[in-house]
Amino acid sequence: MGRKWVGGGVPWRETGSGRDVGSLAIVTSPTPEPGPEPPPAPAPDLTPDPASDPALASEPLEPLLPVGVGPWPGGPEAWPDDPRYDRDLLAQGDRRNVVDVYRYWTMDAIVADLDTRRHAFHVAIENWQHDMNIGSIVRSANAFAAAEVHIIGKRRWNRRGAMVTDRYQHVRHHEDVAAFTAWASAEALPILAIDNVDGSVPVDRGELPERCVLLFGQEGPGLSAEALAAADAVVEITQYGSTRSINASAAAAVVMYEWCRRWA
Repeated sequence: MGRKWVGGGVPWRETGSGRDVGSLAIVTSPTPEPGPEPPPAPAPDLTPDPASDPALASEPLEPLLPVGVGPWPGGPEAWPDDPRYDRDLLAQGDRRNVVDVYRYWTMDAIVADLDTRRHAFHVAIENWQHDMNIGSIVRSANAFAAAEVHIIGKRRWNRRGAMVTDRYQHVRHHEDVAAFTAWASAEALPILAIDNVDGSVPVDRGELPERCVLLFGQEGPGLSAEALAAADAVVEITQYGSTRSINASAAAAVVMYEWCRRWA
């Protein structure tokens, strides 16, 4: 397996409070004032020096590939005559974090297409402490085509981890657990809480209805007592190491994948 070399400085920090907590901060340069288009800069040499790391000398490096695609080949005369395509993206290229089938599509066209094939499960997340994992859970919900994401508690949440996928995902806010529970009851959707508490059932052996809401707690405290009481069932992820729990966003992705393995 090759090793991918990533250039640039990325400051990061990691803290802990009973469960693994991590955050990644990326520093970007300010937007320059508009002006004449500069000539393309030569590509930087990102090849590491084996002398600085002897382990690299015996291991081939993965090439650093550009993200997305450039302008549509052939110029405006060759552009597709399809309203789903964005004229600016056709002209400038598409560097968004989307699968290839959606390259050059407008955002509205992508959302409309996703709406024809979203899955029957919903994802709900308690938000009392501005958990950094919420964005990552929203991103996974998009990847697994969840019907909708529900934020319970504080309206504002950290979107950095979502990597803009929240623009393609329906997100609904509920003031508290009672409001969320009332909504789920009106929609006849059972609530499945995910937490490793007494009485929880391993998700690989538990019931996972096709129509349901997967309810996740926050890093550290997990689900609130009120949320656990509102759940129709509580499931957990079987673990085999020494740590008591895994990262909240990782746990969410595991459970969403298990739902898709059974129903998608």
